[in-house]
Amino acid sequence: MEEFLERSFQFIEQSGWFAPLFFVLLHVFRQVFFIPVLLVCLLGGYLFGTVYGSIYSILGLTAVSVVFYGLIHIFPSMREKLTKLKKRFLKEKHQLTIVQMMIMRLMPFIHFHLVSLYLIESTKNLKEYTKYSFFVSIPPAVVYTAFGDMIHELPLAGTLIFASFLAVLFLFFRKKRTNIKWDDFFSTSKQ
Repeated sequence: MEEFLERSFQFIEQSGWFAPLFFVLLHVFRQVFFIPVLLVCLLGGYLFGTVYGSIYSILGLTAVSVVFYGLIHIFPSMREKLTKLKKRFLKEKHQLTIVQMMIMRLMPFIHFHLVSLYLIESTKNLKEYTKYSFFVSIPPAVVYTAFGDMIHELPLAGTLIFASFLAVLFLFFRKKRTNIKWDDFFSTSKQ
């Protein structure tokens, strides 16, 4: 993985005007090589600076989401596996807000495509899905690009504090209502 990243870094650095395109494509293909989003965004910050690196990372993460949208419809078995993971994590009872999904994308231990699957299930079509994927990709692109070195080099205590902060934000921005099905509310107990 390190060798692949180093070669990618050198190739992008020497490609001139095509560097942003290759960087966006690196985002798309990073999942094949199991490279974390964090590392690619760090690379974007190093190569292009915070502003352009963030823009290219947002475009790359949105492109990954669109590719995932296509793959999930081609390979239903992949959708089933991710749905099981989603049910285990979200318990089917939560309706996530866009802000919660943004925070989830910031958490490096949350599977990237778990949020994408939730977006697929809560949007009507590809256009709406792409729009929300774009918005949900902004926080990780900006944070990992701008503060990637700080997050990456934090000691364990700092990482735990940051993860706790994200968890508190996640709970703070949840929807405040609960839907109860008619049958569940008026269920008769068997005794």
